[in-house]
Amino acid sequence: MGIQGMELFAIGVVIILFMAVLKQFGILEPMSSFEDNSDSDLELSTVRHQPEGLDQLQAQTKFTRKELQSLYRGFKNECPSGLVDEETFKTIYSQFFPQGDATTYAHFLFNAFDIDRNGSIRFEDFVIGLSVLLRGSVTEKLNWAFNLYDINKDGYITKEEMLAIMKSIYDMMGRYTYPCVRDEAPSEHVEKFFQKMDKNRDGVVTIEEFIETCQKDENIMNSMQLFENVI
Repeated sequence: MGIQGMELFAIGVVIILFMAVLKQFGILEPMSSFEDNSDSDLELSTVRHQPEGLDQLQAQTKFTRKELQSLYRGFKNECPSGLVDEETFKTIYSQFFPQGDATTYAHFLFNAFDIDRNGSIRFEDFVIGLSVLLRGSVTEKLNWAFNLYDINKDGYITKEEMLAIMKSIYDMMGRYTYPCVRDEAPSEHVEKFFQKMDKNRDGVVTIEEFIETCQKDENIMNSMQLFENVI
């Protein structure tokens, strides 16, 4: 991946890596490989966390009943307890990026999915976030991306937060770029990000500034289409 591509990568396409990891570890399986069994109603006596019923999850997401059944089977195969903790998340990413350090990026992405902030991702958290990324409107997807970058969840993206995200991406992928990444590259991309996003030059990016700028950027809008038809 070239250096110029990293900015777009940081704004939206980072989530594609998460989809690739899910496929690699069998979380996302082809819909045709599963039968629509009525007894697979997300009820398992062996799991530590019992997810909500299909009807409720169908109402909360844009997945069909069959898609939810498929997603749950993949989820419980990898996570028999019904919960994913942060260490498991980091382990998965470490295996997927053995030549880089994906620990910090995995931490940020985990926090974006951990809706309750209780240190674990339930199937409900997972599938609701996935529904936004794959089936949500452009605005919903951008809201989700903003939440990823807003590390302390105060409604603003600061340069410090964006630099932390960028460094985590470079730690994970930087050695695969050509030409090789310079040490100052993450800071340069943060400056470019704020020049584009921070309309009133107050040093922070609001959700309104973020969405407005992204919607006017053809490359970012095109990247949103990459989330479609994954499953």
